[in-house]
Order: sequence, then C-alpha cells, then structure tokens
Amino acid sequence: MPEWALAAASSLWFGILTSISPCPLATNITAMSFVGRRVGSPGRVLLAGVLYTLGRSLTYMVVGALLVWSLLSAPRVSLVLQRTMNKALGPILIVVGVLLLEVIPLRIPSSGFAQRAGGRIAKLGPLGALLLGALFALTFCPVSAALFFGSLLPLAVEQNSPLLLPALYGVGTGIPVLGFAVAIALGAKSLGKAFGRLTRVERWVRRLTGAVFIGVGIYLTLVNLVQVGG
Repeated sequence: MPEWALAAASSLWFGILTSISPCPLATNITAMSFVGRRVGSPGRVLLAGVLYTLGRSLTYMVVGALLVWSLLSAPRVSLVLQRTMNKALGPILIVVGVLLLEVIPLRIPSSGFAQRAGGRIAKLGPLGALLLGALFALTFCPVSAALFFGSLLPLAVEQNSPLLLPALYGVGTGIPVLGFAVAIALGAKSLGKAFGRLTRVERWVRRLTGAVFIGVGIYLTLVNLVQVGG
C-alpha cells in the first residue's frame, strides 16, 4: 500500500476509534437523537446526518490546517520537524497507546457548555446539524485529544497534508451518526441494539489499538536508537 494511502486509512481509523470512545460516543448519541427527530422524512434525516459529519470534518480540517501550517510555515520549526519527526513518532505512539489503554487515568474537566449550546442549536433546521457537528468536534476528551493531537497531527505534519488527513479524521468521527441516518433512510430496524453493542466493542478495539501503538512505538524507538548508536 502506498504511503499516502496508508496515512489516509490511518487518519480515517483514528476518527472511527474516536467516534466510539465513551465521551465522543455520548455526543454522537445526542446527535443521533437530533438527526432522528424526523424519522418520517428519510431524506431530511439523511441530509442532517451528512451535514453533521460535514460539520465535524470541516472543523477538524480548519483546526488541523491552522496548527500544521503554523508549524511548517516557520522555516526553523519546519526543519526541526523534518529532522526529528521520525525520531519522535515512536515515543509519541507509546504515550498515545498508554492513554488508550487507560494505564494512567486522565480526566479533562468540562463545563457542559457544549451540551447547553447543542440544545439551542438543535432547534435550528438542517443548518443546526452542521453547527452541532462543528461544536461537538471541539469537545475534546482524553482519548480524542490523544488521537487528534498525538497521532493525527504528527502524521499530517510528516505527510505535509494539513487538509486531507484532518478532514478524513473528521469523517471517521461522524460515521456512527452518518450510519444511523443512512439506516433510517433505508428503513433499517433494531438500531438501538446495534448501537448498544458499540459500548462493548469500543473497549476491546481501543485496547487492541493501544497495544499496537505501543508495539509500533517501541519498535520505531529501538530502530532509531540503533541508527544513532551505529
């Protein structure tokens, strides 16, 4: 698989993993209730799901682009990143893996502003779905922060892709809501049971990904140490 394709697939996977983590999953469930209000109008439900996912994707793209461009636009910073990113990637993956495994408990305080604002936005029409996605995208918790800042941004810097990779990450974070909207539009049943299984699947998927991150991080760190020592 070409390197750019692997980076794109990784970005989408980071987003999917974020979407089924407890905190983002809670906001996505809130979004599902908003999207599913008009069950009798499958077209509007599908439109709301698409706009919600688009709102998340655009927000992560803007945030990612601003951060990546600010790093790459400074010549000295860009040069340092190009020289050290490969060396730093191993330790970064180890740290992210530890956070995913919840070896170190970490809590980010929340004022509940996003939920209160989301309630007001939900009163709007299709535009509300777009704004809701943008708002919830900015509600970071430990897992989403670790995946976005610790995994996606270094990958975007390394690939010099400030737009595409963050956008794919955003699409991944909105997949549960988009899938929910598509299922309603197609008349699928038993959605509650399907989404109930996500909470059980999430734990094992997160642990597996965390273990892979730690393994790859250790490998990259050892390879860099051997190269330095050689």
